[in-house]
Amino acid sequence: MNFPTSLRYTRLAGVLYLLIALLGFFSIGYAPTVLFVPGDAVANAQSILTHQGLFRITLFSDILIILIEMLLTVMLYNLFKEVNNTVARVALYARLAMSFIMAINLLNYFIPLHLLSDADYLKDIEQAQSLALLFLDAHQDGVLIWGIFFGIHLTALGYMVYQSGYVPKILGVLLLLGSFGYTIESVAAFTLPDNMLFSYLSMGLLGFAVIGELSFAIWLMTRKRNSLGLL
Repeated sequence: MNFPTSLRYTRLAGVLYLLIALLGFFSIGYAPTVLFVPGDAVANAQSILTHQGLFRITLFSDILIILIEMLLTVMLYNLFKEVNNTVARVALYARLAMSFIMAINLLNYFIPLHLLSDADYLKDIEQAQSLALLFLDAHQDGVLIWGIFFGIHLTALGYMVYQSGYVPKILGVLLLLGSFGYTIESVAAFTLPDNMLFSYLSMGLLGFAVIGELSFAIWLMTRKRNSLGLL
């Protein structure tokens, strides 16, 4: 099967994929460790106000991620619709649903910022701090919800990568393994929150997701004109 798009197209898709990974590392991996203090409403509020600039940059980073996600999702559909159009549509709709949930979930970031930085909303400081912590906890629940849809997307994408004939099969295997990490993490968090077995299992599988997605992005960026049929 011939690769369905130009080198410029696939390289742009790879750049966008890598950009999402870098922005995601900042806004999901790094920033929360500096900004938030789980379980302590007072310390959490103080931290947000102290690092308000970082909080706003994190919000902007998340908005950029959502916009890039929408473009990349359509590009991935065009890359793999010839492999299996039904599965490509599943991947398309699942990732778009994820992006929609991510956008709505940003409200759980904006509201605490308003509560803590504008005294006109609540005169009771302790209540404002408690509500801010509640919305931040709700944001984490939102992350787990969109993780389910992303897991579905990665399952479909991994299948198409494996079946394509023009992308290394090992990348498909890594994406498939990683997809179960997102699914298990989200489902276990809601149904078996204290189960350490599922926690460690999801962490291990998510490692495959990171390796698979980064490798896939790099492959798209560096694909050679004569790399068709690479297995």
